[in-house]
Amino acid sequence: MKNSIAPVSIVKTNDFVVRFANVNGTGSASANTMFAKSIFRMGVPMSAKNIFPSNIQGLPTWYEVRVSGDGWMGRRAGIDLLVAVNPQSLARDVASVRPGGWFVYDSTKPLAPEFRRDDIQYLGIPMTAMTIEHFASARVRQLLKNMIYVGAVATLLDMDWAALVGILENTLKKKPNLIPDNMQALELGRDFVLKNFNCPLPIRLQKIENHTLADKIVIDGNKACALGAIYAGATVAAWYPITPSTSVVDAFTKYAHQLRLEPDGRKKFAIVQSEDELAAIGTVIGASWNGARAFTATSGPGLSLMGEFLGLAYFAEIPTVLIDVQRTGPSTGMPTRTQQSDITLAAYSSHGDTKHVLIFPATPKECFDLTAAAFDLAERLQTPIIVMTDLDLGMNEHISEPFVWDENRKYDRGKVLNAEDLEKAEQFGRYLDVDGDGITYRTLPGTHPTKGSFFTRGTSRDEFARYTEEGAPYVRNMERLLKKWQTASTLVPEPEFYQTENKNPDGIIFFGTTTDSAIEACEILKKEGVNLDAMRLRAFPFSKSVEEFIDNHERIFVVEQNRDGQMRSLLINELEINPKKLVKVVNFDGMPITADFIKSKILN
Repeated sequence: MKNSIAPVSIVKTNDFVVRFANVNGTGSASANTMFAKSIFRMGVPMSAKNIFPSNIQGLPTWYEVRVSGDGWMGRRAGIDLLVAVNPQSLARDVASVRPGGWFVYDSTKPLAPEFRRDDIQYLGIPMTAMTIEHFASARVRQLLKNMIYVGAVATLLDMDWAALVGILENTLKKKPNLIPDNMQALELGRDFVLKNFNCPLPIRLQKIENHTLADKIVIDGNKACALGAIYAGATVAAWYPITPSTSVVDAFTKYAHQLRLEPDGRKKFAIVQSEDELAAIGTVIGASWNGARAFTATSGPGLSLMGEFLGLAYFAEIPTVLIDVQRTGPSTGMPTRTQQSDITLAAYSSHGDTKHVLIFPATPKECFDLTAAAFDLAERLQTPIIVMTDLDLGMNEHISEPFVWDENRKYDRGKVLNAEDLEKAEQFGRYLDVDGDGITYRTLPGTHPTKGSFFTRGTSRDEFARYTEEGAPYVRNMERLLKKWQTASTLVPEPEFYQTENKNPDGIIFFGTTTDSAIEACEILKKEGVNLDAMRLRAFPFSKSVEEFIDNHERIFVVEQNRDGQMRSLLINELEINPKKLVKVVNFDGMPITADFIKSKILN
């Protein structure tokens, strides 16, 4: 006789959260990803978060999939269905399920009474026993247990079976000998559920015909940044491995081997794994000084180490591109949790009066577009450009608009004089402001046998690069750098506004990966009679329109993922805003912020 599932009066279609609770290192990531991509193939919007530990193997890991037919891609609080295959985290996993939700567990051994709740429903599947019965190898059993629960959950949710099988076959197309066992494991999970439970559940998936996802892609932000660097013409990547940025250079290396080879196989690129982060950015600065488009990628601890060289690049005015995939700090912090906590460090990195241009992408497409733009900005402004992503955007796969590149696009190399220019010039002043925008002219070493710049250093100098410790030339130079900063505010990406005109006394500011949840929160608040004008920041320095948005509102909520409200402080410091006008809405537990959290903070 089938175990009955308590009836629920309302059937929720394409609107729920599933979480898989696994042990790190057991091969669950591949199975969980197949589940998420199958939903995407059905035309149903989904957002997947991989929540993993910083060690290699043995600790709990979770994979959370939000399904939203309405297209909300931010993380949602509360789990509707949880699949528990990790005894270490059972207590936490049981507690995370919403009242009325479902708890799927491995019933090979009885579930202890302390893990029972009266307000959720339990679905036991003997996953371990099934693998022992059908598969000989211990390692194969461990891997295929994951596929058993995927087949079971797919059936409980009424997933399009053809979509799941298609993803399985596509994933294993290079290892076709693995398909039969994986297919058998899926079917074992499916058949057990059909035999023992009345299904599907009241939460279920429904394929969307003529869906809007047909031209979308699924990709993580780190790969998108790497592709942006490739298309921007980068030929040098210097780095030191650090979570969560390592896969940026891994992806760049892969794409460079595909797209940066001469017909005879010679490489038109250089990948340098340096001894530390300081050496990595030093290599980038050297390559950029010599005319290459070069970049590095790091996270908070590496950014701390790079401060000295960032100051050199700022003061010597050398184009430098850095991708900072932020994680939880301070110190080692939580290396595999997400935050937006490097903002202050990145903006003012290095000693003295130093400011750096920051770019804040919110989607993989913006990771691609704005990384490519960063190289143009770096050479136009002759300064470091720091692309500020985070672990959530960088390492999780997101549904994205496809990337587009204009083949007629010309790289902006900035104010670079060639040999003919130098020959005609009466004088060349490396730090002479000819055009009044604070940006000087530069040359690449060796452009002319006797004219132009061949060397640089970080000491004070006059307009003609002559070393001096006199105060007046130093002041002129620092004031010119400030003028260049003002020019930068007109060149960086403009903010995005979510209304054609400001109509409400209160506003909300957000950026990066707070975007999806902030927009959803605004819609929830609107239904409760709270209307907010909204602006998404995309760059620092702040453009004039940012200041105008703040001036036009009585109160602004600033949403960010750090403890101290670093973006709020940056706005106050740079625009001289009354601190009482900007209200902090901060989340810093290492998990992506949710719309419910933002809503509750604003209402309170």
